[in-house]
Amino acid sequence: MTARPMRARATPSRVPGGPMPAPGGPMPAGTVPGAMLTATVPGPVPARLLATDLDGTLVRSDGTISRRSCLALSAAEAAGMVVALVTGRPPRWMAPVAEATGHTGIAVCANGALLYDMHTEQIVAETLLDVATLQRVAAGLRDAVPGLLFAVEYGVDFGHEPGYVHGWAIGDVDVRVGPAEAILDRPAAKLLARHPTMACDELLAVAVQVVGGEAAVTSSSHEALLEIAAPGVTKASALADLASAAGVAAAEVVAFGDMPNDLPMLAWAGRAVAVANAHPEVLAAADEITASNDDDGVAVVVERLLGADATPSSGAATRGGFGDGARPGRAADESAG
Repeated sequence: MTARPMRARATPSRVPGGPMPAPGGPMPAGTVPGAMLTATVPGPVPARLLATDLDGTLVRSDGTISRRSCLALSAAEAAGMVVALVTGRPPRWMAPVAEATGHTGIAVCANGALLYDMHTEQIVAETLLDVATLQRVAAGLRDAVPGLLFAVEYGVDFGHEPGYVHGWAIGDVDVRVGPAEAILDRPAAKLLARHPTMACDELLAVAVQVVGGEAAVTSSSHEALLEIAAPGVTKASALADLASAAGVAAAEVVAFGDMPNDLPMLAWAGRAVAVANAHPEVLAAADEITASNDDDGVAVVVERLLGADATPSSGAATRGGFGDGARPGRAADESAG
């Protein structure tokens, strides 16, 4: 497969999601893994920063990260590239990823609200929702969508309303349980809002209208679960700050994703790569479609960028704590991508 040169893009606005495909659903007609979907300008630009989503992109459907993918990321960092893991996950779900990948790179967590050093396993920067905005957004959404239940990611700890159902292991952190007005009493990285019966795209469309510019609203779940961050906070905004600090231009960034919350990042990066199992909107926005997450699509492209003459064997998948007992990451219905 011959790679075309990367191209610079304008910084995007928030993009609401479209119809959700079945996992591993079909790609647009006429496309195959590796196909280039959009025209590019001449003049190749070397990749200096690799940014990849986790769940559904780097992480396989069974919750593992393959040895091949870990080796590819390590090789990229050793070659001088900045490696960024850009995810909706909170930091408390990153320890197994750090272990599995050999503490490679830096992580953008909570869809851009938190910057997490994978080497030291510490939060190094944060952009939080203030208390007044949290309470105002929650009240507006509850008035517009009866039946919503809220939870909140403070950065490390977690809070939720009684009756809020979460299908994942929260982890060994402080958990506060109480009504919205009680748990939304301090700044937070992310407000979560779940509805028991609505379709995910229906809820997202309503929320975007209700919240407007007061906060950034997105979703990475197949269920009706909103992820709400401070105004202007997206995977793209955090990645842009990280790239600027490293002296890397957007045109020198290759980004990988699979879900609507990846769209701002993919639009900002010089080259956007979708895994074959991605949401239709992500497939349509990508410059390139690689193999699926289960077929190490990220590694396929990274190896090509590094000029690998041979593809390492995938070998055994690296769980790094994922598979023994409750997985400290998201369940299939939970936001984290």
